[in-house]
Amino acid sequence: MPKSNRVFVCRTARYNEDMRPLFRAIEPTVYSGLLDDPVVSVRVRPRGKSLLLDCGQITHLAKRVLRSVEALFITHAHMDHFMGFDTFVRHVHVSPKTIDLFGPPGIAARLERKLGGYDWNLTESHWCTFRAHEVGGNLVSTWFLPGAEGFPLRFAGETQRADRTIYENRHLRVEAETGDHGLPVLFFRLTETPSFLLDEDKVDSEGLQPGSWMGVLKKNFYRGTLGEEPLEIVRKDQGECRRETIENTRTLYERIRREEPPASLGYFTDLAFSEANREKIVSLLQGVSLLIAECTFLAEDVEKARASRHLCTDDVNTLLQELRPRFFLPLHLSKTYIHRTAQLYEELRMPPGTTLLKIPDHIPPRPLIPAEVPAPAPVFDSHSKPASRDDATTRR
Repeated sequence: MPKSNRVFVCRTARYNEDMRPLFRAIEPTVYSGLLDDPVVSVRVRPRGKSLLLDCGQITHLAKRVLRSVEALFITHAHMDHFMGFDTFVRHVHVSPKTIDLFGPPGIAARLERKLGGYDWNLTESHWCTFRAHEVGGNLVSTWFLPGAEGFPLRFAGETQRADRTIYENRHLRVEAETGDHGLPVLFFRLTETPSFLLDEDKVDSEGLQPGSWMGVLKKNFYRGTLGEEPLEIVRKDQGECRRETIENTRTLYERIRREEPPASLGYFTDLAFSEANREKIVSLLQGVSLLIAECTFLAEDVEKARASRHLCTDDVNTLLQELRPRFFLPLHLSKTYIHRTAQLYEELRMPPGTTLLKIPDHIPPRPLIPAEVPAPAPVFDSHSKPASRDDATTRR
């Protein structure tokens, strides 16, 4: 197989050793197999928290994974992308925190109906609150659903987006765009905050002597205080070292920083192959480090893809030629190909510089049949001993 179309098997559905240098702050884990309902967890390591992209089947996720989630990003409310929300609520509703949820217009009312299907007569004051954000064009509408009151829906206001950003913290930024699947569908780009990186050659060309001043510069970088206070550095001058005070540390850093774009993750699923969708996908996701995206049909079923507003392998190949991610991980293949999943990887063609990643067909445990369920066993104590064969003979 040519190098441009190598397939790396991600046996645990986590990013493998070849991807480890990609991300500094985030750790993506695909909890769904190729044929499963999509769910991707993105752990933000410095925060010890996680983000969840879509919420399909999640009963196999550990409780500690779900309780670490501080924001959910739902592409759309089709069952295979949203049905796991009830399981999520079951594990987190007693947590004293506010959890953000982003989705297309109408997601807040769907949350209200989901939560309203249960009785909440035993609520307590510390239960969690959901903060739902509906992303439509440049407008974001926000609602609160406080658990302490049984999750009623309350409108909180609307804000205009200055750009595509819908969520950010010190370590990453999430941008969203709206595509078409016969209804509005969101897709996302997660970009790490730029890291403090120094170019050794630039440091040397500036005549700077490495030392403790680098640690101070790094601390000011992450505090966001570059340029606010002077810094004493050590400069090499004709074989000797002399101390020098730099007034503008921001200018200093720009002269010696290593040029490296922040790592990014792109995620899209359930989008029709149209010119409007293509333009939006390319505009938002071109050049991402890791692209996780649907490939629902094989090339032979292009008409099924068009009718259901999904993508086939030929469509994905066309997009990849423009997107050029470093790694591509396909998911959400139709279950009609349950015995032909290998053909997907044969039909996908990676552009130069892109590595194709392979995940197992299934990640969640296989459903049980009655014969596999352990039978109940009787429990006996000292007052209810089982009748022995001798006792039965005596009674006769």
